[in-house]
Amino acid sequence: MQGLTQFTPQQQRMVMERTNSAARPADARAPGFASNPDYRITVEPFDGVVTVSFSSAIIAASKNAKVLKETNHPDVFYIPFEDIYFDLLRRSETSSHCPYKGDASYWNVTAVGEAVPDVMWAYEHPYEEMLAIRDHGAFYPDKVRIEAVEQSETDRPVP
Repeated sequence: MQGLTQFTPQQQRMVMERTNSAARPADARAPGFASNPDYRITVEPFDGVVTVSFSSAIIAASKNAKVLKETNHPDVFYIPFEDIYFDLLRRSETSSHCPYKGDASYWNVTAVGEAVPDVMWAYEHPYEEMLAIRDHGAFYPDKVRIEAVEQSETDRPVP
């Protein structure tokens, strides 16, 4: 740990986890669950349609979204990459690490003459326990508009 002495022990672990995560195998187990087995994250299909818009542009729309429920966090919709309009998004330099999910990448949005950084994130190579969110993106509700309509709220079937 030479060179990390200016960090607290917790910060040193975070730096080491981040450094080691780049070389981890795709099926690696999440260190967060190993150290905190009572922590809960569930991923379930959402029965309905989720639409994400920025300004007046739709940047994602899916009937195959998933809902991630995590201890002490609000629910988050994860939308399959194939239902996200990446022509309006550009990968940013931002990244983060979660000891339960893995390394996250971020995307900026530009549409209708407006731009906002880091509106979407994704775990492209998540830990084994979170493979259900691989190839899915999630959006910050304070940066975009997220509309979720459950199948039961509509009088016609979702196509």
